[in-house]
Amino acid sequence: MGVVHWDDVEAFHRAKGEMDATWWLLGDAAGTVGVGVNRVRVAPGKLPTPPHSHQSSEEVYFVLDGSGLAWQDGAVLELRPCDCVIQRPNEHAHTFIAGPDGLDFLVLGTRHPHELGWLPRSGALLTEGVWVHGRMDDPWDLEAQAPPLTYGDPAPRPPNILNVEEVELERWGAAVTAPLATRERSNLAGFHWERIDPDGTGPPPHCHSEEEEVFVILDGDGVLELWPSPGATAGGDVREDIPVRAGHVIARPPATRVGHAFRAGDAGLTMLIYGTRKPNDLAYYPRSNKIAFRGLGVIGRIESLDYWDGEPNAG
Repeated sequence: MGVVHWDDVEAFHRAKGEMDATWWLLGDAAGTVGVGVNRVRVAPGKLPTPPHSHQSSEEVYFVLDGSGLAWQDGAVLELRPCDCVIQRPNEHAHTFIAGPDGLDFLVLGTRHPHELGWLPRSGALLTEGVWVHGRMDDPWDLEAQAPPLTYGDPAPRPPNILNVEEVELERWGAAVTAPLATRERSNLAGFHWERIDPDGTGPPPHCHSEEEEVFVILDGDGVLELWPSPGATAGGDVREDIPVRAGHVIARPPATRVGHAFRAGDAGLTMLIYGTRKPNDLAYYPRSNKIAFRGLGVIGRIESLDYWDGEPNAG
């Protein structure tokens, strides 16, 4: 169904040296395909991972709770709840240092089958799930033996770190949006914070041919509406309303042929919205029978026909 609550996802704990964090693989549990979504809770004063960078993947972090520092190419930057950190591919080596009350964040990122990950301290390279550098052991063991990560005083924030409160809000009908990972800040995916007014609705029901979307409910409650396309209806899918509340993660992979939309409850609905960018994507709106040709900037209404319509040998 593509919906999971983070309280129902099994956690795993990994601690070596100065790295100590608990992880929840939310995207895997919800059924994402081309993106990963994890919740990470870092122990006070510890790191979640060694400093690292990716050749292809783009990562977006959102601070849920706690405090700490973002370590980026040797500089450190203070973090607080509702901060967003955007790490484009092959740009910065990065990690986090949790504050005295720990650090709780979400990380969302694109997945690539031929990804390369680089750990500059241990000189380890990750390629297709294998660590290489003439080593047979786990490079985290070497990282755990390294001297503690050094850093100075917090520096002024660079453009890739910003807070929801620092962004000019945009009103779209019954929804207010804070655009975070916009095109000038990110390459591969968009990321927004959004609040839907009480009893209001967000964007109309739609589904994508290529783009993948993930939603994380932060506050309030409401309903996820699922609207099947004519082809999905012919295959047995039916219109559904699924209750959602804070902690729910909703995965909408591409080519589901089922549109999605959100309707807020009496207290409103606040969520994070993550979506990949694909220039050749088509978006279908089942309620209004429209198609958006995203790369062309054109929206048109179509006539839905049976597969055999107009064929001389239609049976």
